[in-house]
Amino acid sequence: MSPSARLLAASALALTLAAPAFAQDAATIQRAEAIRDQALNGNIALDYVTQLTTRFGPRPAGSKAEQDASAWAAQYMRAQGFQNVRIEEFPLVGWERGEESAAIVGAHPQRLVVAALGHSPGTNGAIEAEVVRFDSLEALNAAPAGSLAGKIAYVDAGQMVRMQTGAGYGPLTRIRGAGPGAAATKGAVAFIMRSAGSDEHRMPHTGTTRYVDGVVPLPGFALAAPDADTVSRLIAMGETVRIRLSSTARTYQTVSQNVVGDIVGRSRPDEIIVLGSHMDSWDLGTGAVDDGAGGAITLAAAKAIAESGRRPARTIRVVLYGSEEVAQPTDTGNGGGAYLRGIGAAVEKHVIAGESDFGADRVYALGLPPGAQDSDFARAAARVLYPIGVLASPQPELHGGADIGPLAGAGVPVFGLNQDGTRYFDLHHTADDTLDKIDPAQMSQNVAAWAALVWLIADSDVDFRAMRPAAEAAH
Repeated sequence: MSPSARLLAASALALTLAAPAFAQDAATIQRAEAIRDQALNGNIALDYVTQLTTRFGPRPAGSKAEQDASAWAAQYMRAQGFQNVRIEEFPLVGWERGEESAAIVGAHPQRLVVAALGHSPGTNGAIEAEVVRFDSLEALNAAPAGSLAGKIAYVDAGQMVRMQTGAGYGPLTRIRGAGPGAAATKGAVAFIMRSAGSDEHRMPHTGTTRYVDGVVPLPGFALAAPDADTVSRLIAMGETVRIRLSSTARTYQTVSQNVVGDIVGRSRPDEIIVLGSHMDSWDLGTGAVDDGAGGAITLAAAKAIAESGRRPARTIRVVLYGSEEVAQPTDTGNGGGAYLRGIGAAVEKHVIAGESDFGADRVYALGLPPGAQDSDFARAAARVLYPIGVLASPQPELHGGADIGPLAGAGVPVFGLNQDGTRYFDLHHTADDTLDKIDPAQMSQNVAAWAALVWLIADSDVDFRAMRPAAEAAH
């Protein structure tokens, strides 16, 4: 029997064993199944993400487009019956790309396709210098101090490994974050890297870099994969490669905002379940996959529950977080941090939080907080989610995502509805992140999974904090 067949057989057995569990609340399970099926057959997710991306296009953090989209989303939520809808502003350093270009100069002149890294400073004219290639961030860090004086540091760690979980992203995004700072310590005048993406399109992936002591120390750029190959091949052939870089990028003072709306609980309205995603996007595409889809999924799931004919006991809160994508001179957690500071002591009444920020392709696994893996609740959730292809993960969900991370750090349990990320990093942070890349049927499966799971939590008294193992709870 293949591993996948064994997994399916084990899951089927678990479902059989699960049938008597949670029997004292069979009506809640039946309603979850009905909400699931209704959401599969019709929901507001596609309408929301279509309007968002068509009306406002890209929504860089702190931009007028993000601000206008947030105001519109608040009105959309009110029209869908959400209560206590509000916009919560917080200060932000914004960033504008401006104009950018790159080219190999000298014996082998040719244009390169690049994207400046987010919050990278402009070049103040043009930078022209020899390129020194490294195959890892560690190799760049090991270069002698001053050895890159007047040169461009280039890190090509190879193509991102394509994985369903998206785990191949981490090794490359750390290069994007730390690379410019590392290059500056060696005397470099600029930094370039192979795009953090799984595709081979001539379409660079942008993304934020980090501040070091309150500044981004030098201009940084991502090379489209085929152009990265060209530069690396020339260097491998023994050629001296000189590149001219130009960018008019700039930062400015602005505000971002979270948009918050509730489906108020029937009997325990002070107990809050947070469904999170982010409103901002990068400027190259229209932010449909990252993360208009997440807002669409969470809004549609909450709406499906509200339309089920019975309000849940607990309050379901949808938060469209601002400025998830960008680093700041001082790390305050951006929208997630602003939300946590705003709720104060009420964090203790937050039952659980989940985040949808991995596109719109299907959910395949459920991760629950520590201690919940072998609970009656887990068995009930498995029973409801298995028919739409979602299996229980044996691994606990610990951190959530960037937006709900501050809540997790404050002790709020988090869950994960893990999506198929096989193609996500083909589109992520590129001009190809557009509405046509969303599969409506897969997005509806997301809505169904979120709605069914959240109903089970919201209309129960399950206490995930109490389920934590002793060592975890003490920590």
